[in-house]
Amino acid sequence: MGSLLKTTLLLGALTGIIMLIGGVMGGSHGIVIAFVIAAAMNLFSYWFSDKLVLKAYHAQPLDASSAPELYSIVNELAHEARIPTPHLYMIDSETPNAFATGRNPHHAAVAVTRGIMRICTRDELKGVLAHELSHVINRDILTSSIAATLAGAIMMIASFLRWGAIFGIGGRDDDRGSIFELLALAIFAPVAASLIQLAISRTREYQADASGAKLIHNPLSLANALRKLENANEQVPMDAGPSTAHLFIVNPLSAQGLTRLFSTHPPIEERISRLEKMAARGV
Repeated sequence: MGSLLKTTLLLGALTGIIMLIGGVMGGSHGIVIAFVIAAAMNLFSYWFSDKLVLKAYHAQPLDASSAPELYSIVNELAHEARIPTPHLYMIDSETPNAFATGRNPHHAAVAVTRGIMRICTRDELKGVLAHELSHVINRDILTSSIAATLAGAIMMIASFLRWGAIFGIGGRDDDRGSIFELLALAIFAPVAASLIQLAISRTREYQADASGAKLIHNPLSLANALRKLENANEQVPMDAGPSTAHLFIVNPLSAQGLTRLFSTHPPIEERISRLEKMAARGV
């Protein structure tokens, strides 16, 4: 299944959960209120997330004189992709990683850690930066904002449902939903919404890998970089916040055992395997 189709179906599933809740709540205005609040929060995030996340990691701007090789690579890739060269930033961390942010190619930024410059070859850096530019080209910030709005609305509504079940309010005006219906939705709807939101994030990572590999015509460069970055992050985890961990090319947070189910990133072995298959096909 194509990444775009899968993402569309997952967003449709989030919408379906809201419609299901609406069927139980009936005439309640809680859905509308929750959706408006979630949309407002995420609209603010969509417009200002780049500034907020760069400030959170104390990222410093780079230019052609301060980081000539990095600037050269990004400029070359942007020219190849026919998009404006994004702003470059450096994060003062020895743990190798990178992320892109910005609502569209005209308002984009790419940040790398000091550590990634130390362990990656030029070809591997090209793979990493191509992956990050692909997130910008594919409008993944917009996609994640839509998913966050829907999921956020579901979680707010679930909170309303829990209190409604406790105090015996809510439900349909003509045929009040049972307490068990309300409790079941209050418990399972947020879990389902979270899993779907994470699945969207993982799908977009796979797509950025594929798009980035095609941009540089060398899937193995990105595969090698991912292997290095994963090993380095396991040895020296990065001091990253859970709310921004999904932005990075590899998960800066530990994701072992059951926690992998709730990881924003797909398994690194699967990502590398897909890239190696692309190389074998001569992509």
